[in-house]
Amino acid sequence: PELLTGQARFIDDLNVTGQMFMALVRSPHGHARIANVDVSAVREAEGVVAAFTGADLADDFAGPLPCAWPVTPEMHNPPHWPLARDKVRYAGDAVAVVVAESRALANDAAELVTVEYEPLPAVTDVAHALDEGAPLVHDELESNSCYVWTLEAGEVDRLFAEADVTVSETYRQQRLIPNAIEPRGVLAQPAAAMGEFTLYSSTQIPHILRVTLALATGIPEQKLRIIAPDVGGGFGSKLNVYAEEVLALVLAKRLGRPVKWIEDRTENAVATIHGRDVIQRIELAATSDGTITAVRANLTSAMGAYLQLVTPGIQILGAWLYGGCYGVQGYHFTCEGVFTHTTPTDAYRGAGRPEAIYAIERSVDALARKLGRDPVDLRRQNFISEFPATLASGLTVDSGDFHASLDRALEIAGYDELRADQAARRERGDVKQLGIGLSTYLEMCGLAPSRILGALSYVAGGWDAATIRCLPTGVVQAVIGTSPHGQGHVTTFSQIVADRLGVPVENVEVLHGDTAVTPLGMDTYGSRSLAVGGVAVWNATEKIIAKARTLAAHQLEAAEEDLDYAHGRFTLKGTDKGATVGELAFAAWAAHDLPEGMEPGLEESAVYDPVNFSWPGGAHVAVVEVDTETGDVRLVRHIAVDDVGNVVNPQVVDGQVHGGIAQGVGQALYEEALYDENGTLLTASMTSYMLPTAAELPTFELDRTVAPSPSNPLGVKGVGETGAIAAPAAVVNAVLDALQPFGVTDIDMPATPERVWRAIQEARS
Repeated sequence: PELLTGQARFIDDLNVTGQMFMALVRSPHGHARIANVDVSAVREAEGVVAAFTGADLADDFAGPLPCAWPVTPEMHNPPHWPLARDKVRYAGDAVAVVVAESRALANDAAELVTVEYEPLPAVTDVAHALDEGAPLVHDELESNSCYVWTLEAGEVDRLFAEADVTVSETYRQQRLIPNAIEPRGVLAQPAAAMGEFTLYSSTQIPHILRVTLALATGIPEQKLRIIAPDVGGGFGSKLNVYAEEVLALVLAKRLGRPVKWIEDRTENAVATIHGRDVIQRIELAATSDGTITAVRANLTSAMGAYLQLVTPGIQILGAWLYGGCYGVQGYHFTCEGVFTHTTPTDAYRGAGRPEAIYAIERSVDALARKLGRDPVDLRRQNFISEFPATLASGLTVDSGDFHASLDRALEIAGYDELRADQAARRERGDVKQLGIGLSTYLEMCGLAPSRILGALSYVAGGWDAATIRCLPTGVVQAVIGTSPHGQGHVTTFSQIVADRLGVPVENVEVLHGDTAVTPLGMDTYGSRSLAVGGVAVWNATEKIIAKARTLAAHQLEAAEEDLDYAHGRFTLKGTDKGATVGELAFAAWAAHDLPEGMEPGLEESAVYDPVNFSWPGGAHVAVVEVDTETGDVRLVRHIAVDDVGNVVNPQVVDGQVHGGIAQGVGQALYEEALYDENGTLLTASMTSYMLPTAAELPTFELDRTVAPSPSNPLGVKGVGETGAIAAPAAVVNAVLDALQPFGVTDIDMPATPERVWRAIQEARS
């Protein structure tokens, strides 16, 4: 209700007595030596409490900003300090911080800081960062290479040598800027006498943040309380440990007063992580009848100037999926991470999986063109159809039905009628040509199990936790280790508890996002909340039911196996004698008559570590109109048929799919972060970085097929990233389908009117 009525409390709604505001001085240069930073005059400005350079605070940090994914033992990870000291390595790199009595005074004072820079050559294009003579991002390294990671299975070289047909494609995943409706914000509040600190942060990861901030600041973990209040979107951009969080803590510690920081939209563009920025080279080997036998993918991925929390592992998440939902035999994947003078990249909705599915789905269409085959038939021929299925890359998909999803999507789209309309337009030579694009996808999410993440050198685990507490008045508290930033956790998790324990959904209170209230958790990202955290909730309710059954049997003087359980009530078989979970919760609280050895209270906890990843899949069909005179592309229909396993709340699922498609369409047609040759971000505001709005998007046509996951008792799979994973390839394939009569076979994302128009002109000439 608070979200619907405007009574939610986001970071900027939170104010505490004595709070100050900090503002950061950021470099306008992509690469420069810091000759001098002078904050002396600033300290005399109105309302200024303090001002610091990187050198001033050098002893306040226990360590640099953390990277939790050393993907190889040889990976280079140069130290990333909250304030730059010797050089700035991207536009937005902070060099000083000012603390004042108000946000306005802090921002004004920050403009008085004098910084002398010695500009240096920059490299911003990942395609040239490894060139001989390219400017080095980190002087201590021999090149801009960060790591090389390889996965290979099957006789790839032999399969390519024996192939009747091969295709070789190169695709560019452009750099994207996450734009959550709420920018980042931090409020650090000290309790000096106890040496304790409460940090409010607009974050997706309060539990991980607590551990990593303890390492970065030297504040003991038990003295840190992290609270994620209502959070207005994240999309992965708030799955991080940022300089501003560390600075707010060390400044609150040093000054003994609360410190607050609210990001503005331009800071969001330069100082929050970016997504994607990958060059993909993909090859397919096939027989003459269209059977795909092997895939080779080689990636060059921009890390940006530094490694944020999981920067190097993003493409590893997609490394297993370059064969898509097709039964290939041979598999090769290599990724080289590369430093550039740009904002660091990290997780952005889908995180490696949109890249993989885009590459395989574009290249399958390329193979269909080469063979003269309908892309629908070619996909059907190559689908994995028996489950569980072990991918050529090595992981096991527990369930799916790609044929059913594709058939349903084509039925909703009216595929034959669309093709007839397309043919008629081509025959007439219409200015507006119709394009139909497909994307049949497989996703690996619900990041887990912990042992696999450990084998991949990821520092954290993949488990999550929940506690169910039945209060004596009939209310049930569900304490969860994940926290929402738009996904509807409270609604969905309340439903699970209410359904299993037979209480009204309004009598379930979900507590989240506060490490003092919910100390165990691995947080929200990678479509893991329901498939991991929700299963932990389910398991905790099962423990509640088991204890309540023992208590009910004791009170009814019956054997446990003689009790039936349904809708929150135990009944003695063959009678109407029984007790509800609520009644048993009161009895357990009173503790007047408990079985021997039973502890009072009805409260249980569960920690769930999945046995497998979650494997959503499905089919998207995009229909576009392309104006061949102007290059304008309009998405007129988008059909999505997704398999996300069993569904708890259809409306929540639809909302997640809507949002994911919008972001996928944004990548396909509108969004791109651009730098000039000096490393200046040219798209640092919404006047230059284009986002899709309701005006550009049609009403999405959604449906589902259901192949329940056998790997968890709820049979659920993730849904948060499906749209962002499937949509880009469907839309770009549709654009190229519309341009087929002109001989256009490739176009970079975003497919802007200028790019489409130029492609048509070049093809005509």
